[in-house]
Amino acid sequence: MNKPIVFMFSGQGSQYYQMGKELFDNDPIFQKWMIKMDDIVQRNIGRSVINEIYHDHGRKENKFDRTLFTHPAIFILEYALSQVLIEGGIKPDYVLGTSLGEFTALAVSESMEVEDVIECLIKQAEMIESNCKQSGMLAILDHISLYDENPLLFQNIALASSNFDSHFVVSGDNEKLSEVIRFLTEKKIIHQLLPVSYGFHSSCIDFAEEEYTNFLSTKSFNKPVVPVMSGLLGTRLSEIPKNYLWEVVRRPILFQEALQQLERWSDCIYLDVGPSGTLANFTKYNLTKDSTSQCYSIITPFGQDIKNIRKIESLLKHPGNNVLIPPY
Repeated sequence: MNKPIVFMFSGQGSQYYQMGKELFDNDPIFQKWMIKMDDIVQRNIGRSVINEIYHDHGRKENKFDRTLFTHPAIFILEYALSQVLIEGGIKPDYVLGTSLGEFTALAVSESMEVEDVIECLIKQAEMIESNCKQSGMLAILDHISLYDENPLLFQNIALASSNFDSHFVVSGDNEKLSEVIRFLTEKKIIHQLLPVSYGFHSSCIDFAEEEYTNFLSTKSFNKPVVPVMSGLLGTRLSEIPKNYLWEVVRRPILFQEALQQLERWSDCIYLDVGPSGTLANFTKYNLTKDSTSQCYSIITPFGQDIKNIRKIESLLKHPGNNVLIPPY
């Protein structure tokens, strides 16, 4: 029996200028889908996100954090890369998104029409920018107990995600985050601010909730064609909950739980279909010594995107992928 293939999609904080440029310049399928998705974005906001990503002055090290642009930028890159894989004969047996990456997971699973997904993510960006005060998110390289045992953290900022035993992300008000950064610096604990303008997965975005959930009430979902592993709930979804596209950016991420559930069913082949290889890295740290699962990233800030995807195609391309999919 072949191992199930899992497409993984990352969210806010994984984006950067020039992401996927090598593929855009050299892979006609990737370019085709990027342009097709960008056309839909332009109909919604009147601006090309491709031009924002690949702007001449947008260097990789510069901060790319305007939510109205980064929301659709992450999505169109992930969706285009998914289509490269699928058209190349590598099809997912599961999709797993975290935070904004859940939008891409729903699109690839055909739980929602692509045009509707793009409209939903752009509306979310617009409503957050219009209603919420700027805030932030901070990655911390330490055990989660640091958060649980330190009042400076658990009383002032939200736990956004615990990614593996020694890595978690917090979210909240910029002033509170500054206090946490001073504390971490004094303790010589490695940390990094994420390139975001808002504290997703915290109360900092609650001012957009009512308007956005009212908007979502006009939308509907289909039953997933490709099984969806929820980064929000940590399990497989048989149907998409009503306010799911709000909850995925407001509630904590349960990536570890979703991964552990997949591993209980079967060893897998995990493909990071995000822009930075972040989820591939998290996955490697979560796999047990006994696991024979494999994990690959494609697009990363270090380049070699073409080399990476050709390697994956040579390893995985085959007619059909007959795997055992557990029942709901």
